[in-house]
Amino acid sequence: MSGIGVANAGVEAPIAQHAFAVEGMTCSACSSRVESALRADPSVLDVDVNLALDRATVTALPSANTRVLAERAERAGYKLVLETPSTAAHVEQERLDARRGEAERRAVVASCALTAPMAVGMVFVLLGYEDLHLMPAGEVLLATPVQFLFGARFYRAAAAALRRGSANMDVLVALGTTAAYLYSWYLLLALGEAADGELYFEASAVIITLVLLGKYLETRAKRATSQAIRQLMRLRPLRATVRRDGSARDVPVAEVAVGDTVIVRPGERVAVDGEVVEGASEVDESLLTGESVPVAKRPGDAVSGGAVNTSGYLEVRALRVGEDATLARIARTVAEAQQGKARVQRLVDRVSAVFVPVVLAVAVAVFALWIGFGNGFEAALIGAVSVLVIACPCALGLATPTALVAGMGAAARAGILVKDVETLERAPRIDTVVFDKTGTLTLGKPQVTRVAVEGGSEDDLLALAASVQRRSEHPLAKAIVARAEARGLPALPATAFRYDVGRGVSAEVAGKTVSIGSREFAGVSEDVSFGESVAHETVAWVVADGLRGAVAFADPLRPRAKQAVAELSALGIRPLMLSGDAPPVARSIAARVGIADARGGVRPDQKAAVLRELAANGACVAMVGDGVNDAPALAVADLGIALGSGVDIAMETAGITLLRPDPALIPAAIAVCGATLRKIRQNLFWAFVYNVVGIPAAALGYLSPTVAGAAMAFSSVCVVGNSLLLRRIRT
Repeated sequence: MSGIGVANAGVEAPIAQHAFAVEGMTCSACSSRVESALRADPSVLDVDVNLALDRATVTALPSANTRVLAERAERAGYKLVLETPSTAAHVEQERLDARRGEAERRAVVASCALTAPMAVGMVFVLLGYEDLHLMPAGEVLLATPVQFLFGARFYRAAAAALRRGSANMDVLVALGTTAAYLYSWYLLLALGEAADGELYFEASAVIITLVLLGKYLETRAKRATSQAIRQLMRLRPLRATVRRDGSARDVPVAEVAVGDTVIVRPGERVAVDGEVVEGASEVDESLLTGESVPVAKRPGDAVSGGAVNTSGYLEVRALRVGEDATLARIARTVAEAQQGKARVQRLVDRVSAVFVPVVLAVAVAVFALWIGFGNGFEAALIGAVSVLVIACPCALGLATPTALVAGMGAAARAGILVKDVETLERAPRIDTVVFDKTGTLTLGKPQVTRVAVEGGSEDDLLALAASVQRRSEHPLAKAIVARAEARGLPALPATAFRYDVGRGVSAEVAGKTVSIGSREFAGVSEDVSFGESVAHETVAWVVADGLRGAVAFADPLRPRAKQAVAELSALGIRPLMLSGDAPPVARSIAARVGIADARGGVRPDQKAAVLRELAANGACVAMVGDGVNDAPALAVADLGIALGSGVDIAMETAGITLLRPDPALIPAAIAVCGATLRKIRQNLFWAFVYNVVGIPAAALGYLSPTVAGAAMAFSSVCVVGNSLLLRRIRT
């Protein structure tokens, strides 16, 4: 359960979200029924049921009682199980699903074994070898266990649906196959041996077997689409080695507390988010961030729970545990994105709610019309049964959720987190992408490129400047200190430290007053130059009594920044860069990555105003930033994209979060959202076409019940299989 808030008349009222596993759903009519049952509770604000995941998310007031909600669902014929976010619960659910899958597989194999002789006999009859058809007694012996043993699930589900005054796919299958089975008994009792070759036992058995096979394949395919969540939850180990009271103890991960020291040996997974306090190693974070190359970790570096320690020994101080950990947040974000509904799906839900009753009415009408036109009881029954069997709302119900699950899972494996379905729908409409510079297109770690000096040596200048800057966290200060340390220069004591915001710093070092910053702050006149400046460099002026000079910095580009801009341009998306750096520096960096429109001197609070201006001119804008000082602009944009490190990421503000700081994931994220939406539309198109074409064809007698059963069984499998193609997306 997660707590959020809802505004009402200016008052923020707390609300909560409850996630349930739903048992007993077989088609979209079922999911609609569950939603209706839960929405009837006065404390419930919204319900979202996902047929592909067999999952319901309920948004409700604090007064909501999960036991009451479960009772409402049970009265509607379904079982709600409150989901537990723990890894152990997911492992147990995996085992339960595996056992169910094995039971389904055995049932399908047994049903196929009993049905095969009848199906072979049907084929021989169609080929003209009527003598090879099974005797009536053989058909009864084979068809009866298929009808009432392996088909019992349809009777149970249909009975439950009818008791609650609704109808679903199981009602259609049960009615259709029972009609064929009982009519066959009628012919057998009325005609005796003369009924040989005229019975429909094999038709009812083949229909049940095909539907069972289709549901089994559908279940397997649905599990494949949701593989991303299961992979994420399997990343977190169940136990951890914690150093307490001077000794190492093996404890459940749930017992690890913030501040504990966790030991991670070679080959083990990191149990918690934390900071390395001892040891050095390379850590494989590929399943978390999509980064294929192991990352070196030393004391002071951050690590994420779920990453694999590939070689060395590490001790990690726990900083985030449980639901606050990166892995849990990622899994939660992916699950929430998979749970939503595209706008078009809401229309489908309304259609599905009345689909089965309409089909039942059509079947009755077909039966009556065939009788009325004098075509006989048998032809009328075949037409009605064919209509009942071919009409299946499953494909409609699975069209959107399976595509969402597969598409968002593929994105997550590549290190792309999409916050919700609204983000998914907005992303393909983006026509302008605004980049922050520092930390987005560049590494955000300036390096000293050259030092110019007058009245002394470079080492003298660097030693004094570094002695002042050791107390500063400014990126340029860190670059000066790193350059001095690389040269082995001594650290001199600094006193009387003074910081002038936005201009520079000064201090007393070795009896000298050292000033570092802008020309004005350092007191260097405009006519003083220390060589030709480079446009993309930033210069800090250094003055120390008779010694003066300049230190030039450049922020290296991210490796695939240029590629990202080129791919966006190829998609017809206009790139634009906003930076707080001086306009010449901003324009130079933009030119190096291929951006024609760059604006410098833009403060973080001004970026949001620029985005509003672009939107007012008709642009659909995405903002890409590091998720910290760019948070206002990320929130204002039509689509916010946060470039994260996989540990400290702006999931709250951005619609899309990139788990590794790779700009090439930006066009990939837009592309995967577009591909998922296209797949949803394809699925819905074919699901509608299947029913629009199939039902009239069955009503007119062009489809036998057996063919109709095969078509119905595999329609859902085709929709799910089409969604699975999204798993092939590569970034």
